[in-house]
Amino acid sequence: MPETRWADEVTVPAPPGSGAHHTGSLLSGCLTFQNRTEAVGFPPDWSVAAVPMLWRYHLHYHDFLWSLGFPHARQAVLHWIEHHVPGRGQVGWEPYPTSLRLANWCALFLSRHRERTLADGVFAEALWSSVREQANHLQRRLEWHLLGNHLFENGVTLALAGSCFAHPEAASWLRTGVKVLDRQLPEQVLQDGGHFERSPMYQQRILHGLRMLASTRDADLQNLVRPYIDRAESALVSLCHPDGGIALMNDSAFEDVTDRADAVSSVPPPAGLFALGDSGYYGARTAEGHYVVCDAGPIGPDYQPGHGHADLLSFELSLRGARVVVDSGVSTYEVGAMREYCRSTRAHNTVEIEGQNQVEVWAAFRVGRRCAPRDVKWQELPGGFRLSAWHDGYRHLPGRPTHARTFRWHAGGQLDISDSVDSTRSVRSVARMHLHPRCRIGDLGGAACTVTTPEGAVRVSWSGWAEVAEDDSVYCPRFGVEVANPCLRFSSTGTRLRAAVRIAVQ
Repeated sequence: MPETRWADEVTVPAPPGSGAHHTGSLLSGCLTFQNRTEAVGFPPDWSVAAVPMLWRYHLHYHDFLWSLGFPHARQAVLHWIEHHVPGRGQVGWEPYPTSLRLANWCALFLSRHRERTLADGVFAEALWSSVREQANHLQRRLEWHLLGNHLFENGVTLALAGSCFAHPEAASWLRTGVKVLDRQLPEQVLQDGGHFERSPMYQQRILHGLRMLASTRDADLQNLVRPYIDRAESALVSLCHPDGGIALMNDSAFEDVTDRADAVSSVPPPAGLFALGDSGYYGARTAEGHYVVCDAGPIGPDYQPGHGHADLLSFELSLRGARVVVDSGVSTYEVGAMREYCRSTRAHNTVEIEGQNQVEVWAAFRVGRRCAPRDVKWQELPGGFRLSAWHDGYRHLPGRPTHARTFRWHAGGQLDISDSVDSTRSVRSVARMHLHPRCRIGDLGGAACTVTTPEGAVRVSWSGWAEVAEDDSVYCPRFGVEVANPCLRFSSTGTRLRAAVRIAVQ
């Protein structure tokens, strides 16, 4: 192995979700990804085929190595090197898993296990030889065709690996990684600190990559990423509920207990209002544990909206520290009915017209016709805020209907939602309020009902809606997890709707 460029004191952070693995299960040969456990042996069968593609991707990320001691992590890496050589159909050599695996190897063996790695000549040489082969392979296969978070991870990994070694090829990786990041950082990290794909889960990944590069000894890398870290961290903290978990906007899911605000920042989230105007997320939190986040932003970058959902003017709400109104989450990335549902308008807390989605979501990562937020107005008020906007996502329908919504938040724990639908032809409008699985709806009738949670009762009242009923719904907070949850459905038919809903603590 050539001379390594990291000092002994360098500590590179573990990736989000790496704490979800249990050493005993891993060594018994049972690996769990996306909440699906498979008996693949240990070291694993790297070419296991009878599982979804994303499960196989996770296998080759090697995040699970962080849950193993050095001897078993070494064993798994040497087995991978010997048994998963480049070739057609070798999933682990695709650019994205290569990026995440290489980052894990560099961070784990040249930071956490640095001394043991460098003292083990056989392993150190095998590790370097494979890192060299993989980095050169990745450098030739950057994912410019996908862009987005994939290309960002490619750049992070090449810069990270290049910073590890004093070697001409490593210097080339570093230059390539920096070139990618120079182009992608100003675009992918918005001025408000949000990630341009508008997913808190991917925001975690982006922040992790920035933190890894900041932990290296390379002063140029540190100077490149440091201006982005504070604002990316601040934006992510704003998108965490009082329970510490991220808001499940767009393609987002909980991985494990590291998906929490206290893992994002050592500073507790401040009470007050937040307005991430570039990302399109607005909201507030209070010292009493109330929290609201509203979505008035675009589905994502126009050329890469694959992680976006049809959820414009949706919201999430926690009261007294407990989640009450929740987003659908994302069940899986595999093509199928649940993936289609989780991206649909009916899976979110907004208005659906004529049973159609606001945007045309299809396949697993495709978006055709799309809508855009219009006339977004944010106003800070004493004890709260007002947010209003409308969108054109339904103008292709007969009657050219439009939906406008106003949120009015009161810091004492009250959210007022006003909806307007205007059309030249009669249309059916349906608004949904997806509740956390722990919630129960009671006394439904007239113009109000009670929603009970383990932390107390919530009063929901309404006007202008012709029909209000309870529906069954599905909540997907983790990959591969589908939990039944209650849902309030508000509906009306006509050319002009003026309706309101109030949610308030009792």
